[in-house]
Amino acid sequence: MEKTDELVAAGEGVAVVPVPPPPSVRRPRPWPLGAAVLLAAGASAVLLAGESGWLDQPAVGAWRTVCLAIIVQAIPFLVLGTVLSGAINAFVPADLFTRVLPKRAALAVPVAGVAGAILPGCECASVPVANSLIRRGVTPAAAFAFLLSAPAINPVVLTATAVAFPGNPAMIAARLLASLGTAAVMGWLWLWRGDEKWLRPALRRRHTGHAHGHSRWQEFRIGFQYDFLQAGGFLVLGAMAAATFNVAVPRAVLDAFSGTPWLSVLFLAGLAVLLAVCSEADAFVAASLTGFSPTARLAFMVVGPMVDLKLIALQAGTFGRAFAWRFCTATTVVAVAASALTGGALL
Repeated sequence: MEKTDELVAAGEGVAVVPVPPPPSVRRPRPWPLGAAVLLAAGASAVLLAGESGWLDQPAVGAWRTVCLAIIVQAIPFLVLGTVLSGAINAFVPADLFTRVLPKRAALAVPVAGVAGAILPGCECASVPVANSLIRRGVTPAAAFAFLLSAPAINPVVLTATAVAFPGNPAMIAARLLASLGTAAVMGWLWLWRGDEKWLRPALRRRHTGHAHGHSRWQEFRIGFQYDFLQAGGFLVLGAMAAATFNVAVPRAVLDAFSGTPWLSVLFLAGLAVLLAVCSEADAFVAASLTGFSPTARLAFMVVGPMVDLKLIALQAGTFGRAFAWRFCTATTVVAVAASALTGGALL
């Protein structure tokens, strides 16, 4: 018996109308779902069909291979990120992160950046996790510092960097310091100039517990399904754009920029954005660019995990386009500056 009914039954003379439980909150269906289905169907048709006509052309075959490679490479980490996001949403107490992180947002930013080392995934995993952290009440500045640092400083990435650059511990240290510095500066920059109006309205409503009428496993399933469909559609779009650049730009263009130190840094930073190589593999790509300076290759490894075509698409779909273009532009500038300063000092 409800408490309100007990009051009446006890003869306390209090006429209270029982308040019905709040209706369960349904997550809106991810708006790019239809586009994702169309893109996936179109991409699958191009990737898998190859019997006749223009699909047999070498350029189309190369595009098909690169696009499929990016998607296959990113999907496991996207699944990891959405599983973590759903688990955080369903099983972690709503106030845990706000209790663990420092109360002062300026201190929470570097702590969250260092905490990025615990997520063994690429940028595809960090976006849904950062989204879940914001919905759980973590200040966006700290969540964004985590988003930027996680794909760049986790043990898998640093180990891959050590293998790609054997006998060069300075490159590992430079990547760690430049990436952490970029994440912290961007978090502080959000505190100074960021505006939550740039985020999607759904992100501004803090999630304080699992939905009424849902078990925690149901909430986990709903959260996983929503985040995966939301991010998956933009992953396909970003992979197609990156594959197009890989095929369209000739090798001679790369060689033309390698002679000028400052221009080579800017060029490899831009190349990292367009190639959209997963952070677990980008060190091997950077190591293969032997015609470029160590600082330029460092910029490739620092910018890539923080800003690339698939990540821009994922951020736009998760946080909103108003946020994505501002945040990604500022992150690129800060990451290039951090790479140039760190590379000049250590490499």
